[in-house]
Amino acid sequence: MSVVTAEHPRVSPDSDPTAALPLDGIKIVDFTQVFMGPSCTQLLGDFGADVIKIERPGSGDISRNSFPDPDGQDNPIFLSINRNKRSISVDTRTDEGREVIARLIADADVVVSNFRAGVMERMGFGYDDVRRTNPGIIWASGTGFGPEGPYSHKGGQDAIAQAYSGVMWRRDREDLPPSIYPTTLCDYITGMHLLQGILLALRTRESSGTGQKVEVTMYDSMLHLQMQEACMQLNRGYEVNWGAMPLSGVFETTDGAVCMVGGFTQDPLRHISQALGLNEDLTQRPEFANLEKQFENKPALQAIFRERFATNSTAYWTDRLEREGLLNAPVHTLEQTLADEQTRVNGMIVEAEHPSVGTVRMLNAPIRLSETPASVRRVAPRLGEHNAEVLRENGFDEETIARLQELGVLR
Repeated sequence: MSVVTAEHPRVSPDSDPTAALPLDGIKIVDFTQVFMGPSCTQLLGDFGADVIKIERPGSGDISRNSFPDPDGQDNPIFLSINRNKRSISVDTRTDEGREVIARLIADADVVVSNFRAGVMERMGFGYDDVRRTNPGIIWASGTGFGPEGPYSHKGGQDAIAQAYSGVMWRRDREDLPPSIYPTTLCDYITGMHLLQGILLALRTRESSGTGQKVEVTMYDSMLHLQMQEACMQLNRGYEVNWGAMPLSGVFETTDGAVCMVGGFTQDPLRHISQALGLNEDLTQRPEFANLEKQFENKPALQAIFRERFATNSTAYWTDRLEREGLLNAPVHTLEQTLADEQTRVNGMIVEAEHPSVGTVRMLNAPIRLSETPASVRRVAPRLGEHNAEVLRENGFDEETIARLQELGVLR
């Protein structure tokens, strides 16, 4: 089903390839869609959980239709975050559909959703509803802002969370307008917090036998991302902006750009002066003599950097910076990173065969376990692909399954 395209295997040579995965036997009923929730449940599936994805008949997960694509609902956006799951398409607006879901939840370990606050309750699958029939359930929810407060009615979305949390306001230069971070930073971080909460609740249940509610919000996750900056603001009234440090930045070269971090060494400006081949040590100028002065005169200082970097190639400057022990990197495109030797050696690209799309290449799990590594056992499912299979496993007979299909409850 899958091949990890890596020179070095991600498992110990003494490990047993047939060993149980960490989450084998954990049943997850997954209502999540788009990115935040599915990124969480995919990792749970990568490490062995049985993830049953609940989708709307006809349209399915919103990400099945995010972009026009030759493969339609089985497009790369959907495939990237829904492997190791089984899909059932159930009309939860019907009594019969809700009964199907209730029976799936009755012996589940985890129910996960990322709807707006209150949606699961309106469907009849809120925490109080499900724990009446399944006291050990772990009910996990990721929302934009949580069930209470002035923003609780608002939908959670990545760029909105960036704006509310303060992240969007900070940029490396004050003359730049606020802008949207170009990848789904908030969704991913919140999805990983949701994953952590579920794993903590599973661990607690092992010792206590008690289920519990797990709640995370995009707002809290993005605020928590700024824990250093927040503590400085709260206690010193000072705004820390790591992107605005005077000796760091991104500088264009003759054939690309270099990211330089002028820190983590003694007297970094002296080393930068040497790396850039300047005729002077800039630390000897009064206006650049210490960090306070460098902040005050950052525009002039960085103008010197930009002028020098523009005179030669990226490779030339990264080599010179390396020789001075300065942290640096060429600014890669995603295409370059995917083709990078480090990506291959780390085993970060996997392949799986999809019944209609063919070979699908995607990113591997970023967590390495030497004895029980993540595995791709299933490519992302087609909409409703496992309707009959999942229902049979949960005690539905063939006659009932056929009737539900005739009624349009399963499609």
